[in-house]
Amino acid sequence: MASDVALEYTLYHTDGCHLCELAKALVEAAGVDFNHIDICDQPALAERYGISIPVFAHGERELFWPFDAAQLHDFLGV
Repeated sequence: MASDVALEYTLYHTDGCHLCELAKALVEAAGVDFNHIDICDQPALAERYGISIPVFAHGERELFWPFDAAQLHDFLGV
């Protein structure tokens, strides 16, 4: 996991979400350190992202599903 908050990426997901598993595989394939946050653990996140997960975020920037490897690389700036 990333230790520098400035470089911290987060994948918002929930257990049992097959689209979240696809997003996780894309992010892992990109070689990015990221946090996993289950939106069901925090009511505010569940309200915000409930029907939008998976969401990959960096600071205020958010990449909503569906996204592919090319879109992820653009988001990452690589």
